[in-house]
Order: sequence, then C-alpha cells, then structure tokens
Amino acid sequence: MLNLDGSPLDCGRIARAARFEEPVALTSEAWARVAASHRGAERATERGPVYGRNTGVGANRDVAAGAEGHGLRLLRSHAAAGGAPLPGEAVRAMLLVRINQIAVGGSGISPQTTRALLSMLNTGALPNVREHGTVGTGDLAALAGAGLTLLGERPADAPWAPMGGFPETDALALISSNALTLGRAALAVADLDPLLRVATVTTALSALACRANPEAFSAEAARAAVVPGAATVARGLRDLMGSVRPARVQDAFGFRAAPQVQGVVVDALAELAGLVGALTATAQENPLVVADRVVHHGGFHMAGLTLRLDALRLGLAQAAPALLGRLRALSDPAVTGLPAFLATGPAGSSGTMIIEYTAASSYGVLRASAAPASLETVVLSRGAEEDASFAPLAVRQTETATAALRTLLACELLTALRALSLRGSDASVFHQARHALRAQGGADEDTDDRDLQEDLDAAERALPQLGGPLATQWDAAPERARASGF
Repeated sequence: MLNLDGSPLDCGRIARAARFEEPVALTSEAWARVAASHRGAERATERGPVYGRNTGVGANRDVAAGAEGHGLRLLRSHAAAGGAPLPGEAVRAMLLVRINQIAVGGSGISPQTTRALLSMLNTGALPNVREHGTVGTGDLAALAGAGLTLLGERPADAPWAPMGGFPETDALALISSNALTLGRAALAVADLDPLLRVATVTTALSALACRANPEAFSAEAARAAVVPGAATVARGLRDLMGSVRPARVQDAFGFRAAPQVQGVVVDALAELAGLVGALTATAQENPLVVADRVVHHGGFHMAGLTLRLDALRLGLAQAAPALLGRLRALSDPAVTGLPAFLATGPAGSSGTMIIEYTAASSYGVLRASAAPASLETVVLSRGAEEDASFAPLAVRQTETATAALRTLLACELLTALRALSLRGSDASVFHQARHALRAQGGADEDTDDRDLQEDLDAAERALPQLGGPLATQWDAAPERARASGF
C-alpha cells in the first residue's frame, strides 16, 4: 500500500506503483487538508467571482457561469483529444500524481471526487487517455476525460460503480493540473536512470577491449572536469575496469572524454528528477485555494520542466558521438589489434559491420528528438492564453530518445563483448556482462558472418541487468546525491 500525504514522490516510486499496480491510499492528515481546501473554495466562491467555478474559462473568464450544470459542461467541452491511446502505466501515473497533488491541499476538490479518483486507480477502472490534447499549461483533455469516466459517461477499462453525482465546483479544479505530463516524465526518468548506469558498463567493456588508458578516468581528471556527474562516471569506470595496461599514451575522445560527456547527462537527469518530484507535491491548480480565499496565477505553466527535459535530451545527443567513436575503434585493427570488424571468417568478412550502421540510425533518431520543445509556443482562446511550454511534447521526445539510447547501448554491448571474447579477458565486468547476454539467448564467441538480429535483441534485453548489480558504485556517489537536489 502506497500512502500518499502530499510529499514529493520519487520518480522510481511512481514507476513501480504505476507498473505493478500498487494500491494507493491517503493519510488522515491528507484527507483533512482536502476537506479544508474544499470548504475554503466554497466560501470564496460565495463571496465573488472565482475563475472556472462561477465564471467561464479561457477567453470567457469574465463571463459569469450560467445555469446549473456548469461543471459538467466544462468537463464535456474539454475532453476531446487525439492520437493513440496511452498505455495503462501512463494513465496510472497520471492518477497517482493527481491524487498526491490534491493531498497537498489547495485544489478545492471535494473529498467525494478524491475518493472516486482513488477508487478508479485501485480498481483498474482507468479512463482512455489519448496522446494529444495538452500544450503544457494543464493536461485538460486527459483529466476532463477522466472526469467523464468518473461519472460513467465514458467507458472504463474495468467494471466499476460511477459517481452518483459531481460537485459543480470540482470540474476546473480536477483538470487544472499537469499530472499526465508529470507522470510520464517520472516514467521516463525511471527508464533512463538505469540506462545511464549501463552506459558506464558498456564504456568500460569497450575501454578494456581497446586497452584504453585509464588515466582519463582518474580522480584527478574528474576533478578537473568540474562536472559532478563526471566524477561519478569516472569512479564507475575505475571500479569496473580495474588494472589496465594501456596500449597508447592517449586515446580518442570516445574514451578520453567519456566521463565528461556522460557526466553532464547524469547531472541533467538528477536535476530533472528533483524537479518532477517537487512538482508532484505542488498545488498547481488555478485558482489556488489558500484558507478561505483563492489566488489566480500561472503556476501550471511548465517552462521549467520543458527546459530540463530539453537539457537532458541535448545531453544524450551530445554524448552519443562518443559511443559511435568507440564502435569505430572496436572495428579498427589499428586500435584493437584484432581482425577488422571483429570478423574471423574468409577474407572480406563483414563481422559486426552492420552494427555500426544500426547504431548510426539510432543516433539520427536521438539527435532529431533533441530539438528543443521549449522553443515552441502557441496562442489560444482568442489570445487569452498567448504562450505554452509544450512540456508534453518534450516528454514524448524524451520517450523516443530513450528507445534510441537502448539500441545504441545494445550495439556497444554486443560489439565490445565480441572483441573481449576474441582477445580474452579475466575482468569481472566482462564475465558478468557476457553471462547477462547469454542468459537472454545471445552469443558473443561465434564470429562467422551470420544473422546478428537475435544477438542484438538479446543485448537489448540484457541491459536492465547491467544497470543493476554491475553499476552499484552509483548508489553511494556523493556527487550524484548533491546533483539530485532541487
């Protein structure tokens, strides 16, 4: 049971609850805040105009709401969305974040609607949520659709008893949130964190195969980088590689600058994770209920989240050329002392040649996904809303970048393991990584020209294992801990 009290939620905790369908409850203190906030909103609405409660919304903000049923009309009119349905884990993450935000106090949402949201999440009676319908100033269509599902006007994924009625003033308060965007961002962070750990492992394997000079990974070199994440990556490389007799005085940037280019991504991810966690515990609703009055504001504008998502993707894109450089090195006899493309068959054999092409294709996707969403904007509702953060677009781009990164890392893993199998190695990281590959049905010793599809797929399936026990040095890294604070 996950007990929500309005405190910041860790991205990994959100991912576990969303993916493993953990039951969720509110603490008694949270219920008290929900009830107090609802009473305060009702009193404020009785005294004068309150946006969305007794007025229209958007360009209709100065229009007094008409007849009874304003809240229901608001939900119905804002629920249309487009694109493909999102997976259940994204919808569960949305509901989890929204409930935790309500637990902070400040939304004015009634305990009745809050209980219905909890029931929806815990019974698996999820709404159908589409991909398009938000521009980073509130996930209006997604949450309005969830509201209609609460009322039984839209079907749910599982049988459940719809709400018997809907408090009129709950409508805008329910949808005035970026809960879907935050939930998806949390899932993206949870997916990327182990992949950045894997990047340290695959870099170490390539460095061992090419007998790279470990001086570039020394504590002294890391301090000179003045990038906290660089020290974390360098420490990981030292721990994984152990003692190495280098083949060269100095290596190409793919090895020599690995702590720097990977370290900035580590820091960017930590900063993003800290912000997402803070936003899950923030009353973003407009208007914000404070005691028995309301504050009209623009805190739901996700400029900060978009910028951090953009920074992360740009970091991934700038780090990828170093990985491609390591793949080129692994294919070069002048660097490895091994056959070209790690092929031992007849003259002209291609070996792992195609793996470099596959990695380059994935890099193209990664680079394209790095286009800053924060440069986008739009004018809506007759000019009443003349800017938008496009944070949902930044999240979608990050999901795309994550998938491309998986392929890149699988390419390096498969190629480095073949090189180390040809060379022979007693390094613990090599034997553990090879075991992980073989456990997924992959092979690293058969160097004849053959179909490598199954091996590449196995390498991608092996990545989660490499992001765990082989990368435990991250868990105690003080630099990473300092970078994660928001």
